[in-house]
Formats: sequence, C-alpha cells, structure tokens
Amino acid sequence: MSPDALPSPAAVPSGSACDGRKHCSQMRSCPEAKYFLANCPGVKMDGDNDGIPCEEQWCQH
Repeated sequence: MSPDALPSPAAVPSGSACDGRKHCSQMRSCPEAKYFLANCPGVKMDGDNDGIPCEEQWCQH
C-alpha cells in the first residue's frame, strides 16, 4: 500500500483515535477505518489482509 492511500489525520473525523474500537461495525466511515487499520494495533478490520479495511461495509471497490 502506498503512503498516498492512507488518510491524513485531517481526513479523519474529529474524535478518531485509538480508543479500543477494533471492528468494522464500530466505524462510521472508510477514512476512519483506514486510520484505525494504519495506526491502531490489534484491529480486526482486514480479514483478507489486502490492506483495505471493512470492504463489505465501508470501503467497497
């Protein structure tokens, strides 16, 4: 995944932080899910390990 594919902190809704949420059902958007995947350890949002989180819920191709 290229660094350009990751959202900048400004692209993430305010209040997003590594706050213990780990699952797609707890996210509110694709940028938020990408932020958590890139910055928060132990998240469970990329079942196929392709670097794209929450593909069925938020980050469809």
